[in-house]
Amino acid sequence: MSRYARTASAARSVSGDGSPRATTGNGSPRATTGNGSPRATTEEGPPRPASRGGLTKGARAYRVLVPVAGVTVAADQITKELALNGLQDGPIDLVPGAVTLRLAFNSGGVFGLGQGFPLFFLAAAVVIIVAVLVWARGIEDVRVAAALGLIVGGGTGNLLDRIVRDYGGRVVDFVDLHVWPVFNVADSCIVVGVALVLLFGARARPAA
Repeated sequence: MSRYARTASAARSVSGDGSPRATTGNGSPRATTGNGSPRATTEEGPPRPASRGGLTKGARAYRVLVPVAGVTVAADQITKELALNGLQDGPIDLVPGAVTLRLAFNSGGVFGLGQGFPLFFLAAAVVIIVAVLVWARGIEDVRVAAALGLIVGGGTGNLLDRIVRDYGGRVVDFVDLHVWPVFNVADSCIVVGVALVLLFGARARPAA
């Protein structure tokens, strides 16, 4: 390197007040302020991924679960009122020998299982509903959240029968398929919800 080149390089490596100019690790000059002092830099980590729509996954699950549960409860209670008012004079055959609307009162669980223990099934319904609501906080798949809404709505519909209706803790049933115990809309929603949770859970599970 010539003497003139070394002189020019040395001149570039000092700041305006004669102090050495700060450089980065690869030798390139670091940005400085007006008085020649190194400019402060900040080191930031990778940006945090924002939740979709500013909501946590639990909030997104509840936005699906709660409306589905509400519609399920409404459908269950409305159909039960229609059955109570329209089947007092006897059953109605929709498909003779296959589908009959028949008013019945169930003190057991879903589809008439476990007859004679209304208080046990009342307590069990409360525990299951609370457990599902807590579990839903970690759900990301909206399909699973909707399925859980069917379970919560069905459980709540039958729970209202046991608490509100004056039938000694029994549930109103009215759909008779002749090959299965008489059931209601809430029972159907619970079974469909459980089946969908199992289906979507199996699809989401990685293959071994």
